[in-house]
Amino acid sequence: MKKIIFTLTAAALLFGSAFAKPAKGKKVKIGIAKIVQHVALDDVERGVMDAIKDAGIDAEYDLQNANGDVGTAAQIAAQYKAEKVNVAVGIATPIAVSLATTLKNIPVVFGTVTDPVGAGLVSTTAHGERNVTGMSDAIPTEQHIKLFKEVAGIKTLGYIYTSNEDNSASALALVEKGCKEAGIKLVTQSITKSDEVKAACEAIVGRCDGLYLSTDNTVFSAIASVVSVFGKAKKPVFSGDVTAARQGGIFMASGFNYYKAGRATGEMVVKILNGAKPASLPVRFMTDPSDSDFLIDLDTAANCGINVDEKLIKQANLIFQNGKLTEK
Repeated sequence: MKKIIFTLTAAALLFGSAFAKPAKGKKVKIGIAKIVQHVALDDVERGVMDAIKDAGIDAEYDLQNANGDVGTAAQIAAQYKAEKVNVAVGIATPIAVSLATTLKNIPVVFGTVTDPVGAGLVSTTAHGERNVTGMSDAIPTEQHIKLFKEVAGIKTLGYIYTSNEDNSASALALVEKGCKEAGIKLVTQSITKSDEVKAACEAIVGRCDGLYLSTDNTVFSAIASVVSVFGKAKKPVFSGDVTAARQGGIFMASGFNYYKAGRATGEMVVKILNGAKPASLPVRFMTDPSDSDFLIDLDTAANCGINVDEKLIKQANLIFQNGKLTEK
């Protein structure tokens, strides 16, 4: 009996020491990895680093990009393990899962994971799981689809998603639910990598009245192809990521500010560096209205033959018109 107690106590001490607070004034090493590069995820990365800097923490960063490859994500996780980073941040579901799978004694903070429970990162959003916690980028998909139908009059919604990404599988279920509630037909086209996006757009554009984009990182890494194909077809796109719509070409976008999401993720890193255990921190959601943006592209609306009600225009804090973005 004494031997068992000793073993459990030793394990508890070892587990506790793994998340020990770094010595005051000592530079910490933080790994930040994203599954692919695009503007929204770059904003998350920048927000994480700014939050850590503003907290007065002297940090050295190992910034990595998996370029959409799960194998590369696993290699990055192994690298962070070898480097013994103080905290590892995984931006997007595949990279977060790789980090959580490999790093058992290093805190892992995920950023912009739509369904952290479904991805197996945590068992509940009420608190973290062992050495893992983070921020979810879940968006109100059903509300988006309802608004898209009301404003653009769509009867058939197109949706492109990455079939081998957990985040996209969860989002697809919400899109299906939203279409059912709105009473519209859904047509889908799956991809596995970013260079398939253009062909997917060309395959689906003739079968739908408009396209909905959730927060699929692979699709957004090739957003120029989406804008090009649907712009030529004069069919609207509604995006759950406002960042991608700021350059024009997307009819309407509603979602939270990814830089602010990065800061929120960085604040969780700061808490851990200051001694908090990941398991004690609940999953964070961006629910404050000030965290979100609503954009209407009047140039694209005109191209698609859509008249936007003035009341709705007044609700938008971002208006794209005459080739320029205006922020209210």
